[in-house]
Amino acid sequence: MKNNQRIIIVGGGSAGWMSAAALSNAFGNTKQITLIESEAIGTVGVGEATIPAVKSFNKLLGIDEAEFLKTTQGTFKLGIQFENWGALGDVYMHPFGLVGKDSWMANFQHFWLKAHRLGMAKKYFDYSLNIRACNENKCMIDPNTGLDYAYHFDAGLYARYLRTYSEARGVKRIEGMVEHVQTCSEDGFIQSLTLKSGDIIEGDIFVDCSGFRALLIEQTLHTGFEDWSHWLPCDRALAVQTESVGEPVPYTRSTAHKIGWQWRIPLQHRVGNGLVYCSRYISDEDAKKLLVENLQGTMRTEPRLIKFRTGRAIKQWNKNCISIGLSSGFLEPLESTSLHLIQTGIVRLIRMFPGDTINQTEIDEYNRHSKYEYERIRDFIILHYHVTQRNDSAFWNYCRTMSIPETLERKINVYKNTTSVFKEQDELFHEGSWQQVMLGQGISPAGYHPVVDKLSDDELQRLMNSIENEHSQYLARFPSHQQFIDHYCKAGVPD
Repeated sequence: MKNNQRIIIVGGGSAGWMSAAALSNAFGNTKQITLIESEAIGTVGVGEATIPAVKSFNKLLGIDEAEFLKTTQGTFKLGIQFENWGALGDVYMHPFGLVGKDSWMANFQHFWLKAHRLGMAKKYFDYSLNIRACNENKCMIDPNTGLDYAYHFDAGLYARYLRTYSEARGVKRIEGMVEHVQTCSEDGFIQSLTLKSGDIIEGDIFVDCSGFRALLIEQTLHTGFEDWSHWLPCDRALAVQTESVGEPVPYTRSTAHKIGWQWRIPLQHRVGNGLVYCSRYISDEDAKKLLVENLQGTMRTEPRLIKFRTGRAIKQWNKNCISIGLSSGFLEPLESTSLHLIQTGIVRLIRMFPGDTINQTEIDEYNRHSKYEYERIRDFIILHYHVTQRNDSAFWNYCRTMSIPETLERKINVYKNTTSVFKEQDELFHEGSWQQVMLGQGISPAGYHPVVDKLSDDELQRLMNSIENEHSQYLARFPSHQQFIDHYCKAGVPD
């Protein structure tokens, strides 16, 4: 047998089964893929909101969208609504897709700024088709409209769905708990895993999907962890499911409280809720009380406490071990990036998968790309906390006044002075996303791009009117979110 043919995945959940599905799809029967998981070890399982990139992952696997949504009790997500982030009482939305229409020289915000100052434009976010659809609780898949979307779904059901997919493609699942990890005395590479049952599982490539335990990448290889809690101080989450009250809305809600923020994610059969908070400013018991007091609908489960530390593994590929998911790092779910980071880690591994020998150059390159990706997403999440006018609690005073990474400080300053954000390399969030958060949380740009002055006032007015009219025409034929779900992907009653 050639080297690097035996792939061992440690841990199930979303990370494990997404890895198994993608690797089995990519390599077919040319690799022996084994996944080890224990029913006795729970998964975090709260990654229920996604971003549009998840569609490409499912497409890569050849998954039928309607079937997938039925199986996972999925609904559609057009953006994230942020409440009380800029200041108490503020509400804005970070939508998927474009706002208005961009020029190659300057994006729509520049045109809107001039029109707004002349009194001929509505609020900036009124020119987003996604936001208008959210406000009217409508949704439809139509690529001609420019409406972009992601999903809300049950993460546990998604993992189960991908398990079926993976096992049908030859992935072997072993029920068991890893008790010992054997490494080579010469190079430190992982050689085998000993299960509690006494079985020994040998492998060539080990994928660590063991969650926060980081069983292989940290407990075994002692890779090291870069702590980002001084920028992202929240270190706890409480998760709870509630009964639905009314039709599901096509967006995630993020409501800021004095000590953190609360999420609300509507599925077909229930609603996922949670509170992310900093234990320095509130006890777990008081946090639970705060969450319960702000729930809609009857609780289906008791609030579950999740402790975490924000940051990343210094090397997400170390020797013959690649960490995927929570074992590779954690960025709180404010912008629904958890499953996306799993997805990109897997795709990066497949593209850089070693031949007969593991080359240190490809390890270093993998880690360089991972580091860049994590740091840019980290900056985007820090932005939400730092760019605020809130001074009603010690938590927000800390976030507002804390020092921030130089990369983020530069982006904010460039936006303030040029009304532009310039995307670097393969950053996940495009220019519009950065602008929407900064504008939504109260940063007033200094001016607009001079190319806007090429349009006369009448031409500028026609541009604004044309965007609004086009969106109105689309929305007139959009069904409600619930009607579209009923037509396209209505799920049955889950087990």
